[in-house]
Amino acid sequence: MTFQHVIAWIDHAQAHLISFNADTASTAVIKTGAGHPHLHVKAGGGAGHAAESARYFDDVAQALAPSTEILIVGPGMEKLALMKHLIKHHHGVAERVMSVETVDHPSDGQLLQFARKYFVKADMMR
Repeated sequence: MTFQHVIAWIDHAQAHLISFNADTASTAVIKTGAGHPHLHVKAGGGAGHAAESARYFDDVAQALAPSTEILIVGPGMEKLALMKHLIKHHHGVAERVMSVETVDHPSDGQLLQFARKYFVKADMMR
């Protein structure tokens, strides 16, 4: 089944992708596979997080590829790192990203509700 819209909630450990249309929705979870995503910060050293995983972002990009319109959300900076990766390595997918929003830690049901409201508003503005 082809889905027009997808919302991707992403953090340093996993991404929840909910693809949907007017009648149905499908959920997928992609895990980063990194053992310890947070690093201890010592005085004068580093940013306090592991380097972004290109493979993780590539897996997310591949899952996003079939969708027409994409909304990327998440609680931290990972959503922005994903967007930068998409622009650099998956330009076709990046062009279909409608927005990048900050969203804390909702359930999949809450994510779908947020996305449906977002896309109704976006569709009305066209």
